[in-house]
Amino acid sequence: MTIRSFIGAAGAALAIATAMPAAAHDPGGVVTPHFEKAIPNIPGKTLTALIVDYPPGGTSAPHRHADSSFIFAYVLSGEIESKVNDGPTQTYRAGESWYEPPAANHLISRNASKTKSAKLLAVFVADTDEKELTTNIE
Repeated sequence: MTIRSFIGAAGAALAIATAMPAAAHDPGGVVTPHFEKAIPNIPGKTLTALIVDYPPGGTSAPHRHADSSFIFAYVLSGEIESKVNDGPTQTYRAGESWYEPPAANHLISRNASKTKSAKLLAVFVADTDEKELTTNIE
């Protein structure tokens, strides 16, 4: 085997190995930080806004929100299915919103459509020293 064919085979194996885990899971949402600012009249609290872009059929892993975080969620476009704690699974459309209490378990968060993208604004009010606003539930 020549060095050229060895490098080519190794590159192909690496490409296949890295593509397989992505193909085995649903595509996730892309989270983009949008705004973060300490709240001046509430010492120790910070307001953080994130944009979550879901591709068609996109989903987020079940996750838990920080113990100090109160969340307001607003659908910017498309439709989002959501289930928080023991509540029902609900579908929210563009212009609709909901809230999540501190330490909530967000068990379902996904694009309701398999053909159209969806976008969500998530606004957190949390302790300024809170390091992780979300952690995946195993």
